[in-house]
Amino acid sequence: MIGLKGRLNVIDNSGAVIAEVINVIKVKTRAKSTGHASVGDEVTCVINKARPISLGAATTNVQKVRRGDVRRAVIVRTKKPLQRDDGRVVRFDDNACVLLNNKGEVLGTRITGVVSAELRKIDGGADPNGRWSKVLSLAPKII
Repeated sequence: MIGLKGRLNVIDNSGAVIAEVINVIKVKTRAKSTGHASVGDEVTCVINKARPISLGAATTNVQKVRRGDVRRAVIVRTKKPLQRDDGRVVRFDDNACVLLNNKGEVLGTRITGVVSAELRKIDGGADPNGRWSKVLSLAPKII
């Protein structure tokens, strides 16, 4: 569970490296007053560290965010252990997110890290038009 002021690694190619949570927007649980977010929740975050923007016009990898920008993000993995229905407990080494634009679509074109399978469960199972299906399709591995 990630609270306010929580640090997140950004695992897409939007240009951000580290983001800090400033608000929990959509919580999938009923306890909205806690202010904590877990996998699949949407948060507002501020970019604390971004890759430097190159001035060369020949580069195709355009950085979409800068330090200090306020963006929305979806949390894709957490340090907090999650217990699955079959009894397994899954925990990751870091908290990570993927940045979103104002419409709720993925900002980057690639995802460079693993994504939790709980995102698919929240997404609605086999529904191809689910909320985070684009994140799941871009992820190289789903654990």
